[in-house]
Amino acid sequence: MRIEAIKNKLLSGLATTLLLISLNTYSTNVQAIELLNSSYDIARELFSSLNPEFEKQWNARHPQDKLTIKQSHAGSSKQALAILHGLRADVVTYNQVTDIQVLHDLGNLIPADWQQRLPNNSSPYYSTMAFLVRTGNPKKIHTWVDLLRNDVKLIFPNPKTSGNGRYTYLAAWGAFQQQNTHDPEKVRQQMQRFLRNVEVFDTGGRGATTSFIERGLGDVLISFESEVNNIRKQYGEDNYQVIVPPVDILAEFPVTWVDKNVRKNGTEAVAKAYLDYLYSPAAQQIIASFNYRVIDKDVMTAHQARFPATKLFRLEEQFGNWPQVMKTHFNTGGTFDHLLMEGRE
Repeated sequence: MRIEAIKNKLLSGLATTLLLISLNTYSTNVQAIELLNSSYDIARELFSSLNPEFEKQWNARHPQDKLTIKQSHAGSSKQALAILHGLRADVVTYNQVTDIQVLHDLGNLIPADWQQRLPNNSSPYYSTMAFLVRTGNPKKIHTWVDLLRNDVKLIFPNPKTSGNGRYTYLAAWGAFQQQNTHDPEKVRQQMQRFLRNVEVFDTGGRGATTSFIERGLGDVLISFESEVNNIRKQYGEDNYQVIVPPVDILAEFPVTWVDKNVRKNGTEAVAKAYLDYLYSPAAQQIIASFNYRVIDKDVMTAHQARFPATKLFRLEEQFGNWPQVMKTHFNTGGTFDHLLMEGRE
């Protein structure tokens, strides 16, 4: 009996050892994959909702690949500069074409035709600019022209460092230009007054939100429609109102994988799958719930009540292409710099 007990104990121990070896072999065969998404300043909450859903989907289909998605956020121009300086982001999800294009022009990190690789010019969703005012709309703000009054103080990010700020500047210019088609000098004067009313230029959208909400500066925060609605939800729907002006700019949100980085990181397949996921009905539902306008017509119809009617114009219709806009308006010594100086005189 003693020999039999010893024999059983040995067999039991052997079985346990084999099981541990098997589990250890399985765990070492599971590959940890990390994907870094470089995104604009105010996209934290959006991707905090999107990423876990894609991780679950990917991990279920690829049990040997344990995916974790990490985020990097700042003004989109700063993010692009960080990649040019060595940040090995796998994908970029920005709010302006030029901040992706620069990865080709200055770093040769992506091909020239990157916008043709995904649907809708590589923009799975879009937005426009909107005004966040305090409850009751005490300054009676409804249009871009209302922002020119001397008693109105504005908060929005610096167009030099933020795609958000550039869209705000161009939306105002475009609205004034449509109103004064044959009077470019009046448009310029309106832009001087518009910029003179800015109380603080933060470097990014999140900083502008802090100035308006937490520091109590300004009468109007100008940001993407998606952002001001999310701010209102977060800080109290009874405390703020959202105004979408009747004429506004179409703000596209382009995405791409960074070719040189995904090859170095071994993440090309998952990077492409991640961006494809942004076009899926499931992801479009999440994106719309954060008050972005989406390209899926059925999803957009289901969320139509979120989005007031407005006449959207494309940047190309009034300003030419993005490279022209950057050179004319936002490069050092450009129109933006001159308007600021003229407004102080």
